[in-house]
Amino acid sequence: MIKKRVKKLVLREVRIPLNPNAQKFDYDKAAIFEAVKKVKRTCGKIYCNENSFAVFKKSVDARKKEEISFVYSVIFELNEEIFLDEKKYDDFLNYCRKHSLTVLDDSQLILDTSKTCRRTRPVVVGFGPCGIFLSLILAQAGFCPVVIERGSDVDTRAEKVDSYWKGGALDTETNVQFGEGGAGTFSDGKLMTRINDKLCSYVLEVFYRHGANHDILVNAKPHVGTDKLRAVVKNIRKTIISLGGEIYFNTCLTGIRRHSDGSVCGAVTSNGEIETDSVFLAVGHSARDTFKMLAETGVELCAKPFSVGVRIEHLQENINRSLYGKNYDNPALPQGEYSLSRRFGEHAVYSFCMCPGGTVVASASEKDTIVTNGMSYSCRNGINANSAIAVSVNQTDLQGGLFAGMRFQEDIERAAYRLAGSAGAAPIENLGHFLGHSKLEIKDVKPSYTGKTELCDISSLFPHNISKLLGEGITFFDRQINGFSTDSAILTAPETRTSSPVRILRNEYFESVVCKGLYPCGEGAGYAGGITSAAVDGIRCALAFIEKCRLV
Repeated sequence: MIKKRVKKLVLREVRIPLNPNAQKFDYDKAAIFEAVKKVKRTCGKIYCNENSFAVFKKSVDARKKEEISFVYSVIFELNEEIFLDEKKYDDFLNYCRKHSLTVLDDSQLILDTSKTCRRTRPVVVGFGPCGIFLSLILAQAGFCPVVIERGSDVDTRAEKVDSYWKGGALDTETNVQFGEGGAGTFSDGKLMTRINDKLCSYVLEVFYRHGANHDILVNAKPHVGTDKLRAVVKNIRKTIISLGGEIYFNTCLTGIRRHSDGSVCGAVTSNGEIETDSVFLAVGHSARDTFKMLAETGVELCAKPFSVGVRIEHLQENINRSLYGKNYDNPALPQGEYSLSRRFGEHAVYSFCMCPGGTVVASASEKDTIVTNGMSYSCRNGINANSAIAVSVNQTDLQGGLFAGMRFQEDIERAAYRLAGSAGAAPIENLGHFLGHSKLEIKDVKPSYTGKTELCDISSLFPHNISKLLGEGITFFDRQINGFSTDSAILTAPETRTSSPVRILRNEYFESVVCKGLYPCGEGAGYAGGITSAAVDGIRCALAFIEKCRLV
């Protein structure tokens, strides 16, 4: 008979009200104290180790501004682990549900590191979140992956990006989109995701073990911060190398060699050919030349929906006031952040990649284009809050086949470059002018953009329906965030790299449907969105490959 093991439990919904007066109050300690009391009082059947109580997750509930509270989940251990048959385990789960308890599944990712006889080593293309975690799992399993990344290592990359932001030339191979760490390196390092997968916890653990703050393990909306994420990425790279992996920067994939039966036999790069029967495509959402090369090689792709829009900036203090009311400056509260969405028929308007106390950054990867993104440092102490406000673009909005979406993005990016004077400035506009309420001017919200800016009529960049939806969406969001549609908010355009406009088709084994040995994965392949989900997709792809190899 199979029995279920129970050792750790999580008590949910432990609420600690915000203390408006105390400058120093230990909310974590108070939550643990309340959790111990509640378990003792209401869970007489559970004999727990009082010294084992610890914060598992925490968030802020500010739905009622006069009754803001911190909401905790607290983990604890039983005095002794228990084993229950199926019937008793179901009864125990029912008991737990009545008392806001959850049995913790603390199973770990354990890899079979027994040697597999392979003639060639797997090649991973791209060293963003997907490629990093894919490579880490392959290395831990003994496959000694060869990683190629078209951009530079993160330190060289940071120098080149900083030079571009200060008016220097754009390096089309090393920039905010390309290089070690991927596009997420120059973002907020946000690790929140909407996917419900146990591997998300593994991703957080890896980041923590490689230098991220412990907070990411407990905060409901974890973030590392751009500044700290760079060091974390380097540390994971060192781990991969220590396990036998090799990483080659400034090396771009230019072709796929295939046998007569269509299967992979080599990866062609800008620095020569690598013999291999397994290529993992973790190329990111901006690898337009790679998408074209794959299509020419006969790899099957399809167009997929994506979004375009603008970056909007408000004073962070005003966002805090709207979310927290009179408690907006309480030091215990985190910088206010939001997630907004509204459907208008077949289209959605939504906030994306919100950066509290952040900066809007120049993010182009091609000459004579303007692309924007947002980032925050770990302290999130900038004057402005920013986020993308994006409008979904469906296939019915476009004409022109597989790469219509890609060309749509490019046309907007080049139009933005021309609109702002063709000198590398980004077009900006105050929201009041965009909505037709006021004149074109900068007032209390100053643009934080990392390059030059030029006041322009941004609506001319987009098809009329997209500009109209942007205006309607932002106006609607004022119902949720008071002051969101203030005339002085600054718009910077365009935000075009929200997700990949194409998907590289794969089967249930994560393998290309037409090319054996080619594994499309992550955000660029159209299967993820954001750091954590891309990392999880990379892990799942690696695990599927490992399982396949063990069965051969």
